[in-house]
Amino acid sequence: MELITADDVRAAETRLQGLVVRTPLTAGPPDGPPFLLKPESLQPTGAFKLRGATNAVALLNPAQRANGVVTHSSGNHGQALAHAAARAGVPCTVVVPEGAPKVKADRIRALGARVVPVPPARREEAARELQETERLALVPPFDDPRVIAGQGTVGLEILEQSPEVTTIVVPVGGGGLASGVATAAWTVHPRRVRVVGVEPELAADAAESLRTGRLVTWTPERTHRTLADGTRVCLSELTFAHLRARLDEIVTVTEEEIARAVAVLAHGARLVAEPSGALAAAAILAGRVATVPGRPEETVAVVSGGNVDPALFARLVG
Repeated sequence: MELITADDVRAAETRLQGLVVRTPLTAGPPDGPPFLLKPESLQPTGAFKLRGATNAVALLNPAQRANGVVTHSSGNHGQALAHAAARAGVPCTVVVPEGAPKVKADRIRALGARVVPVPPARREEAARELQETERLALVPPFDDPRVIAGQGTVGLEILEQSPEVTTIVVPVGGGGLASGVATAAWTVHPRRVRVVGVEPELAADAAESLRTGRLVTWTPERTHRTLADGTRVCLSELTFAHLRARLDEIVTVTEEEIARAVAVLAHGARLVAEPSGALAAAAILAGRVATVPGRPEETVAVVSGGNVDPALFARLVG
């Protein structure tokens, strides 16, 4: 299977100029291990997903732009594609799994996209049906080279912003972000920058896949136990190939550690993070990823998103 290259990520970075926020590196919580944060929650749609969606929309041909795009998403990619499509004047449909946070579905609608709720197990099937029956261009949340290349720009920015970085920690759901960041690190600074993925224990299909050397899929009933709704999907063949070749390590965190990280980021770093977005920080705070004393610039945790249900956020930080 052909993997994306650093050139693909650099080309995406050029396309995204002026269309996404170049998010800063900010200080981590003052009490605890030394590390920096990359708050992708500061993107206009509240998550890193805007990068991949914007790159994919930029690469549509004229017929695809006229017919429109479709995707399946628990929320963040749906918002990102709706935003990118609206800005480009492209019709957008988002298939959303029933039970997804209401705040995310409402925001997708507010961006002008059509929302189609389906049972979680049918999300990808329903999107492909719409692709065929309505001749829409499918833009998957992670199983797409264009999307992976766009997400990889997070890694390029970190490498430019902190030349001293030796470890980048990223959440793993479908694997698009980790695949892109690992590609940036592996091809730009091979062997010098480690990329560590983080999953919830209750949705650890990627950890099992990498441990066994074969792609493992967990059922929706199993992955939906975790608070981190953005990680309830499993790897694809494409993202598994990237992670197997380029990810240095993957660790897991408990639900209690995820909840604590959301609270610590809110109180200690003044950042709103959804549970999925707090995974990287959770791993560092729990000691799953080692840091260098007195050298916060050597470890960067990606805060992948901040689109959290207000009631859940109040409960976690209260």
